[in-house]
Amino acid sequence: MDLSQPTQENVEYMIEGIKSKLKMASAAAMQASAFSVKNYEDILDIYEVAMGSDRLSISQVEALVSELGRLRDK
Repeated sequence: MDLSQPTQENVEYMIEGIKSKLKMASAAAMQASAFSVKNYEDILDIYEVAMGSDRLSISQVEALVSELGRLRDK
């Protein structure tokens, strides 16, 4: 997947990848379609952090989930 272009498809791909990596218990509540391309760079940063680590601490997971919550369209 070419993530160099800020498209809604790429946003949804990254959100799904993050949810999978974080094994989020509330993943169903985190709909990929609730995120906008306007936050693409921030979502890409979160995606790279999540996918770039073999293991994430609980505090890292909480921080990433919190940041995703902030970026989600209300």
